[in-house]
Amino acid sequence: MVVRGGWDGHQPVEATDLFIPFLETNGFEVDVHDSPKPYADGQYMSEVDLVMQCNTMNTIEPDEVNGLRAAVEAGTGLAGWHGGIADSYRSNSDYLHLIGGQFACHPGKHPDERSGEQADNYVPHTVNMLPSAADHPITRGLPDFDLVTEQYWVLSDDYNDVLATTTQKARPWDPWHREVTSPAVWTRRWGQGRVFVATPGHRVDVLTEPAVNVIIKRGLLWASQ
Repeated sequence: MVVRGGWDGHQPVEATDLFIPFLETNGFEVDVHDSPKPYADGQYMSEVDLVMQCNTMNTIEPDEVNGLRAAVEAGTGLAGWHGGIADSYRSNSDYLHLIGGQFACHPGKHPDERSGEQADNYVPHTVNMLPSAADHPITRGLPDFDLVTEQYWVLSDDYNDVLATTTQKARPWDPWHREVTSPAVWTRRWGQGRVFVATPGHRVDVLTEPAVNVIIKRGLLWASQ
């Protein structure tokens, strides 16, 4: 099941279309939806092995989030990247509890270098693999890697199993006074289900970066198990 929509800047259609052939190659029959409404259909959700969600800054109704939580508790996997999962339904605490993290900001370039475009928030940064995740099926064999894109500062909790992190610098123009490390890739067990989140993935060009692409493909399969 693919749920996509919300802010067009994250290219929800193009981004999910990038991974649908991979899912089909791995034996999935893919249904695509442009809202979370099907989450409220308990019969339908009971037949879903995996939800791939790319739905940013949208809203969700109580029966929809309750249906999603019930499905994950019963064994449905939930996976996504960037704002499509970590900034989907800001106003719903039950959703945030399920996901385990919420986008807070993506500190950008020096104010004098900004032009009002998305690229104002593209900064060079490193995604660091945690040694404890060296043998995890999502991150096995992957080294640290560098990106120039949005770097998510995430509010999260320690129930997450963090596989990779990224560290925000404290630059002269920033109001914070020390570096801040946020999870960049994490998993979360919820009842019988699995949740996978990767914060890199602002647009298709980031999703096609080799390390990001591998992590998301592996994360989709891991969450579906």
